[in-house]
Amino acid sequence: MKHTAAATSAVLLLLPLTACGGTAEAGDGSTITVTVGYQSKTINTVTAGTLLRSLGYFEKQLDALHDGHTYKVDWQDYATGAPITAQMTAGKIDIGSMGDFPLLINAARGKQLGKPTRLVSVTGYNLRGGLNTIVTSPDSKLGSLEDLRGKKVSTSIGSAADGTLVRALQRAGLDPDKDIEKLNQQPAVGASALAAGSTDALSQFVAWPGLLAFQGKAKALYDGAQLNLPTFHGVTAREDFAKKRPAVLEAFLKAQSEATDYLTAHPVTAAEKVARATSLPAEVVYLYNGAHGIATFDPAIKPQLVSALKEDVSVLKSAKLTGDVDVDAFVDDQYVRKALGPTYTKRLAATPAPAASEVWPKGATTTRTFKSPAELLSYVGKHRSGIRAAYVPDATTGTLWFADQAIWVTDGDQLLPFVAPSTAQSYVAEHGGARVITYADALERAS
Repeated sequence: MKHTAAATSAVLLLLPLTACGGTAEAGDGSTITVTVGYQSKTINTVTAGTLLRSLGYFEKQLDALHDGHTYKVDWQDYATGAPITAQMTAGKIDIGSMGDFPLLINAARGKQLGKPTRLVSVTGYNLRGGLNTIVTSPDSKLGSLEDLRGKKVSTSIGSAADGTLVRALQRAGLDPDKDIEKLNQQPAVGASALAAGSTDALSQFVAWPGLLAFQGKAKALYDGAQLNLPTFHGVTAREDFAKKRPAVLEAFLKAQSEATDYLTAHPVTAAEKVARATSLPAEVVYLYNGAHGIATFDPAIKPQLVSALKEDVSVLKSAKLTGDVDVDAFVDDQYVRKALGPTYTKRLAATPAPAASEVWPKGATTTRTFKSPAELLSYVGKHRSGIRAAYVPDATTGTLWFADQAIWVTDGDQLLPFVAPSTAQSYVAEHGGARVITYADALERAS
């Protein structure tokens, strides 16, 4: 009996720490732990993860609540969205961030297990789908999606990168289930497989394609922006947590907005902060998160992103990863609307600025933009030893890419960059006199 009573007392003592899942509390004046799951390497979630954590904005917002509680933030870093979803449905993570396809799985699992979650804000997005890219090895002879017939392609099933692969192959007239051998691998495993020659191509999300291209370990085969379908990353919260602690969730969303404004105002510094935290090259982080990067950051849940999410459901259903998902029920913008106040409507209507050619000089804390790719090439040609990175937007999709990794086309007086060989060839086919040239030739012509 004494042992039983002692055990019961111990359980009762522990209950306040676990009853609310990720939130530990013990009455007024207690310490409440808010658990945030994020993905440091998925750098389009940085305003709700890596960058936000480094800036300390969430902690400052919590300190400003003055509600009688002391708050502690437990930041938990994961490689993918799946374990974040598992921890959320187990009541152990309060707020998480992940890509669009994992968000749908988050919604489906939450409903299935009776632990509903809600999409409460957006982090990084690209309205054309440019955050996902299919790459091949640098010496590959593959030049188009049609060339993948009978080949091995690595991707992460259930990710946005897999969605891009499926849709791209279908548009090219290939059956994703029959015409290729799909390898379901984590990004790092797929990258190693590509380097070893055990896969012919790799379809992945940010920042893997840019990283491999920057390292000279891959070249682009397909630009996800060719699909012209939005892809994005967002913030999800447990419904029970949001209802019990709305002020805490709003504090997080205010902090996310502050981190977004910081990234916009200080893109180079922000890239370097994220690079230090993730061990990714700052040049790669800037490709996606820079002033004219592939991603646009805004917490507002734009209608076109919600529409894209609804279209994504069919891809996950065909892969038997989810059933139907009630996207409208999953999306809940009441908290971000309250957090951002009058600015929310303005953010909702804002459109991404067009991409621009940009150079990051060595030792500089700011970048230089140019009116055209040709002007950028002219500058690079005169300062070759002083260039940290040079970026140019694809002439048809606007996707930013490294200038020395782009496919260059000369057309009269124009020098036009493309991410993928197929888009360059399509342009050449439609413009008499245009032809593909090397990067060295492009630099020479620009000088």
